[in-house]
Amino acid sequence: MSSDRDASGTGRRIYELLRAQMADGTLPAGARAPSTRALAADLGVSRTTVTSAYEQLAAEGFIVTAAGRVPRVANPPVALAASSPPRSAGPVPFLSTYGRRVAEIAPPSLPRAGTGRIDFLYGALAARDFPVLLWRRAYQAELLRQQDRLYYVAPEGDPSLRRALQTYVRRARGLVCDAEQILVVNGTQQAIDLCARLLLDPGDAFLFEDPGYLIARHCFEAAGGRLLPAVVDEHGLDTRRMPRNCRARLVYVTPSHQFPMGGVLPIGRRLELLQWAQQHGAWVVEDDYDGEFRYGQRPIDALQSIDSNGRVIYVGTFSKALSPHLRLGYLILPVELVPVFRQAKRLSDRHAPILEQRVLASLIESGAYERHVRRVRREYERRRAALLDAIAQHLPASTQVTGTAAGLHVLLWLPFLRWEDEPALVVAANDSGVGIYPVSPLFAQPRPSAQTRAAGLILGYASLTVDEIQKGIRMLAAVIAEFRSESVDL
Repeated sequence: MSSDRDASGTGRRIYELLRAQMADGTLPAGARAPSTRALAADLGVSRTTVTSAYEQLAAEGFIVTAAGRVPRVANPPVALAASSPPRSAGPVPFLSTYGRRVAEIAPPSLPRAGTGRIDFLYGALAARDFPVLLWRRAYQAELLRQQDRLYYVAPEGDPSLRRALQTYVRRARGLVCDAEQILVVNGTQQAIDLCARLLLDPGDAFLFEDPGYLIARHCFEAAGGRLLPAVVDEHGLDTRRMPRNCRARLVYVTPSHQFPMGGVLPIGRRLELLQWAQQHGAWVVEDDYDGEFRYGQRPIDALQSIDSNGRVIYVGTFSKALSPHLRLGYLILPVELVPVFRQAKRLSDRHAPILEQRVLASLIESGAYERHVRRVRREYERRRAALLDAIAQHLPASTQVTGTAAGLHVLLWLPFLRWEDEPALVVAANDSGVGIYPVSPLFAQPRPSAQTRAAGLILGYASLTVDEIQKGIRMLAAVIAEFRSESVDL
């Protein structure tokens, strides 16, 4: 076995040597390649090893061989093209309208990394909180389960997970639905993308919370939707200021914990929103991205739970309770939308990963998932308390904190700084080893009061320890003090 591997490795090196000589012109197009006998003698290897390398080159079109004739480098010189480093990409001339819209969207900047850095990245979870033993046990059980064959499954997802979700959302989110209304997707992002593609034509208006979840807004804009920013206050979407004479096809909301402001939409506004949707024939996309994490009282029931006209599309995810790496989420659809969403899912990627679906179903059915949620909810509440205490202790007294009743992030307002100061403050904090994130990019457009709006920061705390949170806020306080001092000197 060892000698077979050695021969294979030697043959690969001979193959790469000849490819390199073709690329640098040592063996130009049409030139005679060394005979297998001569090259084997020169390299001190068996002729069989050299012949194997030549056969691979011939199969890929780099050399031309014939019985009784010396092999030659192929003409035209495909080897040069195949081995040359890629050139820098110029403008792409043949994109669809959708492709051009996507190309115009600036890619998000990735958070910095570094040993010892304290990062208040929202949406990030601590790897140590993942239920490794529970997941491994359930995963191994599914791997060992006897199956007759491996083949694609229905696009709506594994029946066991949809049945488990049907009972879970009733207990946890007050939602009554049929399992047939549930569509398992690859995370919230695919759910929103399907809504955008299936419910909006280019030029159609859509209402979107301002500020709101940026990547969701990009999805709707990439589909050609026309943005109508919807005003948000401390309670979430301000339904009193929704346009009455527009022809919006849908409205996107985060009613259980408005992102990023943190408001919980009151029942009066929920009813007004549903009435507005019914009057306008519009769909309501309810993104329940972290509704399971409410502190001090039970989670607010989902908006869809009081929808009697079938206008709400509920979007659920496991990214906050388990891990964003899983890429598992689900839609609960009005009955009339089920067939077209299933077909779109089939055309998109057939179905979500089936093994992970069955593992998750077993955890929900056994009660292990809900026990895990309760455990991490208690832990997140402890980290949230540490964050609020540190802010009160170390940051200026005029600092304001909102969105603390639920979720895994808070919004920090700094009235002594202007919104234009956010980029410089973020850079200064990053240089000091603290990752913070400005709120301004989440606004769809400058508001009339933008000149006087205070600087705002989104601080996620789920991925940090209590000690890291306390240390990070102390470091941030020092950065802010120095930043204010420099501003006064200027």
